[in-house]
Amino acid sequence: FGETRRGWLGVRIQEVTDEIAESLNLGARRGALISGVEPNGPAGPSGMKTGDVIVRFDGRDVRNSRELPRIVSETAVGKAVPVIVVRGGREETLTVTLGRREGNIQQASTGRQPQGQAPRPQNPTVSALGLQLSGLTQEMRERFRVRDDVRGVVVTQVDPGSRAAERAIQAGNVILEVQNEPVNSPADVTRRIEALRKEGRSSALFLVANSEGDRRFVALTLR
Repeated sequence: FGETRRGWLGVRIQEVTDEIAESLNLGARRGALISGVEPNGPAGPSGMKTGDVIVRFDGRDVRNSRELPRIVSETAVGKAVPVIVVRGGREETLTVTLGRREGNIQQASTGRQPQGQAPRPQNPTVSALGLQLSGLTQEMRERFRVRDDVRGVVVTQVDPGSRAAERAIQAGNVILEVQNEPVNSPADVTRRIEALRKEGRSSALFLVANSEGDRRFVALTLR
């Protein structure tokens, strides 16, 4: 009596930009992009994945990422609701049973906190889309203080004025995926970029983490 029981989904979301909408074949800018799924939250068992875009929740359209937390909070705890996501350019319907927790859906950081450019490492690097990339060796982990459970390719330098710099990618960030495929070496990144270019893509979606493991998606043009 007198207590509000807010529904909890257990995802981290971010805004869908025009570039992200294009890279995901959404057709239009809409929905809320999932940048992380909490391992013990309700979303995981429903089949929701990082990279899905929630466009409809319990019969209500989700026009942007700001709407989803409000819609979820207005849904009863324990209710099984249909959720429509866009995955791989196609809509899929999932069913999720909302849990209960203080707080709710988290918005992903824009990554625009001030940070100085890190010095260039001694290890060889590969250049791609205004980024200098290196394998995530122990030396790189220590240099950029990257957590042990973060896996991917580390950014060692960002060209000033590049699209990557405009999107607030910084030295010490780690690229985890390119267009929903995991990458473990700079060569993986460049191969993925070239494959997307051959497919006629004009942009690619990067899943990027900071040294603490906080994730967000960034769309970069391939020109």
